[in-house]
Amino acid sequence: MADIERYLQARVAVPAGWSMDGSRLLVASNLSGTMQLYELSSEGLVQLTDEAEPVTGRYVPGTDRVLVHKDDRGNERHQIYLLGDHGRLDPVVVDPRFIHLAGGSTRDGRLLAYRTNRANGVDFEIVVRDLAEGTDRTVFGGGNCMAGGFSPDGRWLGVIRSTEKAGDNESWLIDLDNGSALEIAAHQDEAYVSSPSWLPDSSGFYFATDTGRDVAGIAHFDLAAGSWDYVLEPGWECDCTMDWQGKHLLVVMNEDGASRAELRAPGSLELQAEVPLPGNGVATSWSFSRDGDRLAFQFSSATVPGDVWSLDIPDGDLLRMTTSPCSLDRADLVEPELHRFTSFDGESIPAFLYRRPAGTDVPVVVVVHGGPESQARPTWNPIVGYLAGSGYAVVVPNVRGSTGYGKRFQHLDDRRRRLDSVADLGALHDWLQTLEGVDARRAALFGGSYGGYMVLAGLVFQPERWAAGIDIVGISSLVTFLENTSAYRRRAREREYGFLDADHDFLVEASPLTHIDRLRAPLFIIHGANDPRVPLSEARQLHDVLETKGIPCELVVYEDEGHGLQKLANRLDAYPRAIRFLARVLAAEPEPASPKD
Repeated sequence: MADIERYLQARVAVPAGWSMDGSRLLVASNLSGTMQLYELSSEGLVQLTDEAEPVTGRYVPGTDRVLVHKDDRGNERHQIYLLGDHGRLDPVVVDPRFIHLAGGSTRDGRLLAYRTNRANGVDFEIVVRDLAEGTDRTVFGGGNCMAGGFSPDGRWLGVIRSTEKAGDNESWLIDLDNGSALEIAAHQDEAYVSSPSWLPDSSGFYFATDTGRDVAGIAHFDLAAGSWDYVLEPGWECDCTMDWQGKHLLVVMNEDGASRAELRAPGSLELQAEVPLPGNGVATSWSFSRDGDRLAFQFSSATVPGDVWSLDIPDGDLLRMTTSPCSLDRADLVEPELHRFTSFDGESIPAFLYRRPAGTDVPVVVVVHGGPESQARPTWNPIVGYLAGSGYAVVVPNVRGSTGYGKRFQHLDDRRRRLDSVADLGALHDWLQTLEGVDARRAALFGGSYGGYMVLAGLVFQPERWAAGIDIVGISSLVTFLENTSAYRRRAREREYGFLDADHDFLVEASPLTHIDRLRAPLFIIHGANDPRVPLSEARQLHDVLETKGIPCELVVYEDEGHGLQKLANRLDAYPRAIRFLARVLAAEPEPASPKD
């Protein structure tokens, strides 16, 4: 087995919630090659689903039945099922023409909130279903909204709705007794407002928001007074959640990409304990047991693919709940170093550098994350791990527009400032030239989705800097992308990239396809045929032009995938081919390219 395959074969597991009595933990794992559901108890791990497509799920309170989401070959039109006997999926809300995504359930398990775009295929509305009676009622609608959780007494439902501004959302409480709506932390600035983490008596809740400031803090909302105040400001991006009993408020911080978590006493906010983590990495998917005594989470790092851990809160003991198959020796994996480089306008840009101490004049691969409202963090990435372990230097930057560093930084690439983030890649290349042992003349760009756009933009706007590119489900034209993306996504993406009517001229100018004559580096393209976000036409139009120009370009399409590769068989086909491409095009020192006139 080739080394890259060993990295790709490493499995992961994620907690999906505790049973009511705490004797079982629902786990999602890709043991079978796609993410499926398993139940973990004292008797071991038992597989619950065995679908051709990846699934997600959770327990329904009260009954402990398992609620399941599944789409069709990556089209993201998810449907809602309940798990029946022998892995059978019993339909709850199913119409494959539209999206149905569940939010929270009431604590007795009777009511389920979900979002759907079945009214017109574009706008979402929030529906509450009575699972016992099989009846629906629409409680909120309009735009891009998502169902949150219910208050403990079942009266209030949280709803999040995106606005027309980038990085901005509204958080609403719907009174299910009378249908009225109350906005939490109404604001004029662009701000994030999370869903509520309720106190057990439903008198109020905690939530995270950056309303009126650059970095999010934790706030408390008093329902009777209808007012809120900041109560905790960790100084880093943060979020919070509370157990059902109201024993602990979990506050999770994102400190330069790495996770730190602590338990605080609701009310006084006195620190109860730091949550011990297995290392320097990222902890996600936090889940309290119903009695509030255990806390499950997934931990992943550059050297740990990702498994489920549980903290016994009274005793302070940390237990590894799953040990997923991995044939790699952790000692052979490379930990990243966090650096910062200065961009064209003096902005400081963070970047993770993965490389072995030994080696001179090694080629470098720059891996750009998607989003753009996202963040590269020190977590498991089999491609990065393999490249770093095979002698490449790998740089994973958080260019302007990334989350995790406050909303000022996040908004630096909005709309007509898009190319400023591309300029960060040029500054990164300048920085590469200062690193001892790195051959910046053999530097390739690698990225997916928005990261794929950045790959293509780097190749056309800075052709003299980059020796190759790997584009995964990337955007070749911002215009055709916005025109052809799924109708329900278009308005949400325009708020970040620019509006087709108001910003058309800039969208044309910022599109790699507009400047394709400048591209001269070899390119490898991976795309899913059912991608609802970045349609396959983005890859095909790019590939057709480059073939005509005689630029080395390979396009690999997977008929059963959507926005990225979810199935192990496809990953085992695509990524070794991409690695062989990199090895071939970066093997020899290239001749210096002449600058474009």
